[in-house]
Formats: sequence, structure tokens, C-alpha cells
Amino acid sequence: MTVWFYILCGALLAFAIVWARCVFWDFIAQKPEDYEDENPAFDIRQHLNGPILCEGVIYGPLGRVSSRFVADFDAVWDGNKGVMKEKFVYDDGSVQDREWHLTLGNDGVIDAKAPDVVGNGQGKQAGSSVLLRYKIKLPEASGGHVLDTVDWMYLTPNGTIMNRSQFRKFGIKVAELVATMRPKEA
Repeated sequence: MTVWFYILCGALLAFAIVWARCVFWDFIAQKPEDYEDENPAFDIRQHLNGPILCEGVIYGPLGRVSSRFVADFDAVWDGNKGVMKEKFVYDDGSVQDREWHLTLGNDGVIDAKAPDVVGNGQGKQAGSSVLLRYKIKLPEASGGHVLDTVDWMYLTPNGTIMNRSQFRKFGIKVAELVATMRPKEA
């Protein structure tokens, strides 16, 4: 009985350590307030506006590159409401289109809608960063799973946006995206 008690205690301690790491020190533990005093200031109406070139990679659950892509975005704003059209071309030749409808509140809070987003995405711009959290529904060809997404964008001093997103199912990271976004040259 004593051996099983120690095994159970060890398993609970290991679980607690992993949980604490995720909640307090991991990528998903970041908060917009962590970046609110940083420059340059990221205003999505300015920096996610017009034609944008996006290039990136997607990592699978084991940390290996599972896909590469190039995307063309086109964003148009009318005051605090914007529409961003995205066209992704993946390394296997497949193409994916998405259209975001974004609303920016005066306090920096972002409401985001897209056809493959379950409900509304919520986020905030603060300092040199933007956070979006949403549930994305994968296409049926990819299993149709709904994944919890944490999407961070960081504005660099030259105006390039670095994007890092993590996708989780039942709290377990199943994919990660890293991309750059910059204004498309005429």
C-alpha cells in the first residue's frame, strides 16, 4: 500500500509541476500587460492594413515542421472595423481562404470573427503586441477538430510582424505556427 501511495503522490506532483509551468511560465501565460510599455506601438488599423505578405511554418505535436506556407493578406479598415482577407498557399499545393472581421474597441480590445472560428475570437493590442484567443475548426479533411488557439503578434522596430500561434486540444499542444508579416511591395 505504501508503494502505491508514493507512486500516486509522485504522479500528482509531476502533474502539478507541468500545470504550474503552463499557467505561470509558458507561452500561454503571457498577458497583454506584459508588453504595454514597449515600443513601437502596434495599432492593427495601421500595421494590419493594405496588402501584406505572410510567410511561415507550422510545427506538428512533436516539434517538427509539418507544413510551410506563403500567404497574401489584404486588410481594409473603416474606423474601428476592419476586414482582412487571407489566401494561404501551402507547400503541398493546397490553398485556403479566410476572411476575418475585426472590431477594435477604444480600450484596445479586439473582437474577431471568421467562418472557421467557433464563436468570436477575443484579444487585445497593448504596446508592441497583439493577442487573439479563439477556437478554430479544422477542415473535415484534417479531422474537423476544434482547437483552442493562442495567437500572439509582435511588432518589430522595422515594421515586420512576428506571429506565433499555438493550437491545443484538451490543453495539449498539437501544433504551433511561426510566421512573419510585412507590407507587400508594389
